Amino acid sequence: MTATPPAASASRPSVLFVCVKNGGKSQMAAALLRRRAGDAIEVHSAGTRPGWAINGLSAEAVAEVGADMSEGSPKPIDPELLRRVDRVIVLGAEAHVEPVEGMRAEIETWHTDEPSERGIEGIERMRLVRDDIDARVEELVGALTER
Repeated sequence: MTATPPAASASRPSVLFVCVKNGGKSQMAAALLRRRAGDAIEVHSAGTRPGWAINGLSAEAVAEVGADMSEGSPKPIDPELLRRVDRVIVLGAEAHVEPVEGMRAEIETWHTDEPSERGIEGIERMRLVRDDIDARVEELVGALTER
């Protein structure tokens, strides 16, 4: 039996999460959204200047709440994807997404908690970042699925 591909974005909402390296916050947001919404929302992530690998502490922190970043890999923003998604969400103040012609989504920025500014580092930092992003993702799921 062959699996059918997921439905087009016309039948389910789609989201693109963006950060600079696409190894931490945007991948965390994507994993947390997949955990909360399953296949009800099409989820993507990308970076403005993609790094080479997933942040290990980010992956560990989301795994603690049952989300999975293991299949993720940093990738650049695809202009075609920008044109077709329903929501573009930038995580943090460092990444900037330039709109492309034909985009239907507005670019929204989540100014996420940055515990390192308070001297909090390591896994404790990532847990706080995760919890901030997860609370926002929970609200996003509600907004996108209340049709």
